[in-house]
Amino acid sequence: MPKALNWRDKMAVARQPKKVLLDKPFAGIPAGSLLLVGTPMMMQTYIDSIPAGETRTIVRLRRDLARAAKCDATCPVSTAVFIRMVAEAAIEQLNDGADALEVTPFWRVIEPGSTIAKKLPIDGEWLNAKRAGEAVGRQ
Repeated sequence: MPKALNWRDKMAVARQPKKVLLDKPFAGIPAGSLLLVGTPMMMQTYIDSIPAGETRTIVRLRRDLARAAKCDATCPVSTAVFIRMVAEAAIEQLNDGADALEVTPFWRVIEPGSTIAKKLPIDGEWLNAKRAGEAVGRQ
């Protein structure tokens, strides 16, 4: 039986972004829109670029990625899946002894209490503590 992939293995799977012209509305995005379907690495790169002590909403992340790709919107479904992958991979690294400075700072985009946060093996207090710790470090 093949070994189950861990989250870091799943992140390493090569994927290419896609642009899809919607022929019908999807997740609040109107028909005729050009939709970006990103990749886990796109999410990781974006999150890594957020300065310590700052946060971004997932809505802003999606808007920024769409704009950069010259699309009307970024897929909310794949974005959520890929952000979770990034977070889970970072949590694996932390559990293996990595310092928080060495992992993708997913706490800068995942809101405590959000649907994504509830799926992670951490709690909202952990996310709040990471955010608060970074905000104190900026003063």
